[in-house]
Amino acid sequence: MASGLTQRGAVLIDADEIVRDLQQPGKPVFVAMVQRWGSAIVADDGTLNRAAVAEVVFGDSAELDALNAIVHPAVGKQMAQQRAAAIEESPGALVVLDIPLLVRPDGEIIAERYRNTSGVLVVDAEPEVAVQRLVAQRGLTHQDAWLRVSSQADRDTRLAVADFVIDNSGSLAQLAPQIDSCYRWAVSLA
Repeated sequence: MASGLTQRGAVLIDADEIVRDLQQPGKPVFVAMVQRWGSAIVADDGTLNRAAVAEVVFGDSAELDALNAIVHPAVGKQMAQQRAAAIEESPGALVVLDIPLLVRPDGEIIAERYRNTSGVLVVDAEPEVAVQRLVAQRGLTHQDAWLRVSSQADRDTRLAVADFVIDNSGSLAQLAPQIDSCYRWAVSLA
């Protein structure tokens, strides 16, 4: 979805990419995570063992909250810096902040941190579709995929913050016209 917007000229700031960078060995987020959960979350090559982290946090709301408390502030700071740099480098450019966890399961709208944006786009899919994709694309078990989906905000809560919604329940071909409409909407906000 985000690649469809960048193909149309948007500048992308990807929270997942930032997280992966911040979780590199030796970086403060990585260090804080290892301090919290120990060497069990470190792979043999010294990198973060994401599967081990998932085992600890998905299904345990206190541990997921602890992870979010470590990761989210650092990601928010980095996103703000990248956004400022993108705006300075390309004034007037459409800057897209790709934030998969914009709303917490308890309804707290992390989007409040980004209220100085022009609009909120939510890419929506039926939960079963999301689970099937996690199984097919990431090799998760059906149970692990459901744990991840159920640890996120429910569909109604996510849709409540949306200014624009793209239905991602179908095929890639069905996405193209929606991405076109979304791009036109986003550009109109500027």
